[in-house]
Amino acid sequence: MNNEKRNQNYLKYVEQKSPKASWFKSLFHAFLIGGAICCFGQMCGDIIKSYFPLMDILLIGTWINVIVITLTILLTAFGVFDKIARFGGAGTIIPISGFANSISSCAIEFKKEGLVFGLGAKMFYIAGPVIANGVAYSLIVGIVYYILQILAVV
Repeated sequence: MNNEKRNQNYLKYVEQKSPKASWFKSLFHAFLIGGAICCFGQMCGDIIKSYFPLMDILLIGTWINVIVITLTILLTAFGVFDKIARFGGAGTIIPISGFANSISSCAIEFKKEGLVFGLGAKMFYIAGPVIANGVAYSLIVGIVYYILQILAVV
């Protein structure tokens, strides 16, 4: 009985101290920042297409990714991306910029530990599980796809 009352008091305390956020305001900020990142990527693609009209669309997409990732890493290094992420929330996580930020922020944080044990080992501290799961699921999907192709031929 004593533990139950203590838990209820604790939950009331947490509710009082938790910041009250408007879900609509958060959603709007995420839409605004995520849309701005995607519009920037589209703008880069249009500029590249205007300068190199014969370039393949897949190559243009690769260059857009390179530009967005590089800009994200630079903004993370100067501490600007954190302010954008605080304002935009999930709008910065969805595009490729969120992945670049997670890797570069860990690399910047642990660089003082050296190139091998800091930068090399801790760079994938946050993004490592995402990469490992992506590779594992891709392998599973590839095997299933291969089996389905064999069954379709027979």
